[in-house]
Amino acid sequence: MKVTVENGENQQVTLTITVEAKDVDKAIERACKRLSNRVNIPGFRKGKAPRLIVERHLGKDYVLNDAFEYDLAPKSYSKALEDEKIEPVTRPETDVVTLEEGKDLVFKVTVTKRPEVKLGAYKDLKVEKNVKKITDEDVDAQVKALADRQSKMVEAPEGAAVKDGDFTTLDFKGFVDGEAFEGGEGKDYPLQIGSHSFIPGFEDQLVGAKIGEEKDVNVTFPEDYHEEKLAGKAAVFKCTIRSIKEKQLPEINDELAKKVSKFDTLDALKADIRKNLEENAERTAENEQRQKAIDMATDNTTVDIPPVMIDNRVTAMIQEMAMRLESQGLKLEQYLQYAGTDIAKIREDYRETAEKNVKTDLMLEEVAKAENIKVEDADLNAEVAGMAAAYGATPQQVAKIIREQNRIGDLAATVLRRKTAQFIIDNIAKAE
Repeated sequence: MKVTVENGENQQVTLTITVEAKDVDKAIERACKRLSNRVNIPGFRKGKAPRLIVERHLGKDYVLNDAFEYDLAPKSYSKALEDEKIEPVTRPETDVVTLEEGKDLVFKVTVTKRPEVKLGAYKDLKVEKNVKKITDEDVDAQVKALADRQSKMVEAPEGAAVKDGDFTTLDFKGFVDGEAFEGGEGKDYPLQIGSHSFIPGFEDQLVGAKIGEEKDVNVTFPEDYHEEKLAGKAAVFKCTIRSIKEKQLPEINDELAKKVSKFDTLDALKADIRKNLEENAERTAENEQRQKAIDMATDNTTVDIPPVMIDNRVTAMIQEMAMRLESQGLKLEQYLQYAGTDIAKIREDYRETAEKNVKTDLMLEEVAKAENIKVEDADLNAEVAGMAAAYGATPQQVAKIIREQNRIGDLAATVLRRKTAQFIIDNIAKAE
């Protein structure tokens, strides 16, 4: 077998593979035996028809193509990749030049190869762990949030004016250029001041108004307002407050602590809140440090990524998004319509993240080679067990699905990258 390699742009290579005629003939013999076991030929038991009969029954071209597709092409292509040390990242595109009995087989295969990865520093990286200091204000904010969930809505006292956070009902009618417009009128409409559910600036102008008081609210519709006729237009809303309810918070004391927690005193509740906040701050800092270490190792890596690898990752990201949407009962097409976008825009938005993710994966794979990091059976078993727990299935069920979908290689690659990421994290430079 002879192989010549032609390098193209963006890591694309074309292999011209030549297989000697004698090896082609042997492959044809094997194809005849294989086909005689698969095809019913009158007068012969399966596997017993001689080559001449098989070729006469099926046609020489059929046998020759079978020999190429199931024997010659896959074997010679695999050996060519091995001999030339090429790791493809795309499916091969095959072009047959010569395929005839008694002649050398010549065919070309074009693939995109895995790019060369030049590692930079990935061990002893100096990455600070910044743990947020929990203050009394942080604790008090959590206590206030607990109290807020126990609050009640009560009628505001007579003569009270609207203030931020109040719940109101109001009548309103909108005018543009002195003319009332469709959809701009409401009666006893419920509105929480500060919820920002109305046009920007609308709610702020109601602060200070009293029940029964009429007030003109002047606003400008946003340029991207969904109603095209109103977009960018100045409007006046004539409003009348009909009711005001305010939030009544419980007193923050030991009684509140007993009501909202297992603790008998406010001090005990605060101590528990502080402990939880500090533990969360530590976890957050650790996660940020881990991600910074991986990002740093990625930034230190030099690699010319073929565009097709980025395109494929973008496609995978969109497929994952579609699956998440479907789990929520929404089709991708519906989401695009609601969001006012299209696939082309989504692909463009995802491209930068996809490129970074591909570069990170390439870095991790190269570090794994450099450090001889391997995936053991115990690693795969642990991963399968974790997936089973997440999906409420048994490890045996998950393993069966992975085998049936031929995803063992993907699973092993994922575990290898995770182990390698942990190696980088474990080798962060110790703080001095």
